[in-house]
This record gives sequence, structure tokens and C-alpha cells, in this order.
Amino acid sequence: MEKNTSPAKSGITYGVLFGAIMILEFVLGYAFKVDPASNPTFGTIMNVLNFLVLPILFIYISCNEFKMKLNDGFLTLGNALKIGVTVCIIAAVLYSIFSVVFNLISPEYMNEMYDKVADMMVEKNPEMTQEQIEMSISMMKKFSNPAIAIPATIVMYAFIGLIYSLIIGAIIKKEPNQGF
Repeated sequence: MEKNTSPAKSGITYGVLFGAIMILEFVLGYAFKVDPASNPTFGTIMNVLNFLVLPILFIYISCNEFKMKLNDGFLTLGNALKIGVTVCIIAAVLYSIFSVVFNLISPEYMNEMYDKVADMMVEKNPEMTQEQIEMSISMMKKFSNPAIAIPATIVMYAFIGLIYSLIIGAIIKKEPNQGF
């Protein structure tokens, strides 16, 4: 009897872990009053972790676990894609939900961010008019709206998961022999 193990099962655990780490990064930044807008080094580190290091790490670990522990040493490219996209979508959903809840609990946080960004705009480009600054902040507020931010985050991370899992899957795949 052939066992049928879902590749997504392996991805769920690591997706939750990935999402929890992104939430922890945000909470630590908030607790220590370090934000990406006023501290570009912190912002760069967060972006490298959240868009490069962590997705690759968790997709690789999840694919490898599926291959070695759940699927008798085999991993198809399709399985890798399912796992990678699952890991990233789960993480994105968790982070998006946290972000919405956090902004409901602490709406002043986003207002402070908008003020900091406006100050940075004036600092970097003193010729900017007040109307241009207000228009930029207005666009930021529109894209911060949960109706746009949640789906955009999920789609972005699904795409990231697709690209990285294609690469990882191509490297570590092992197709089962198709004998007669």
C-alpha cells in the first residue's frame, strides 16, 4: 500500500515558525523603539532576513524534511513548489493578521511612522512641497489599508516562495524511478 503524504503538511510547521519570527522581529523593533524608517541599517537587516535568508532557510529545511522523513528520500519539483509556497503564504498570513491587530491596538504607531517618513522626505529633498509630501503620505496610507496590505503581502510572499522553491527544488529534487 502506497502512503500519500501531503507536501503542504511539511510546509505548515515551518510557515508558522517563519511567521512567528517575522512577528518577533517586529515586536523587538517596537519594544526597543528601532524602526526601519529612521534606522536604515535595521531596515536593511530586516529586509535581508525576511525576503532572502528566512524564506530560503525555511523552504530548504521543509523540503529536506519532506524528502528525508516523509517521502522515502524523494522530492519532485512539484512537491518543492507546494512546500515553498505553503511556507511563505502561511508566514505572510500570520504576519498580516498580526499587523492588522497591532494597528488596531496601537494606531498611533502608524501615525508616528507617517510623521517620520514625512520628516525624512523634507530632510532628503528640501524642495518638496507640502502638497507632494501629503500626496506621498496619502499613498502610504492607502497601501497600509488592510484591504490592500493583506492581499499584497500574501501575493508577494507567494511569489517569493515560488521563486525560491523552484531554485531549491531544482537543486535537491530526487524523482522516484519510473520502472515498468
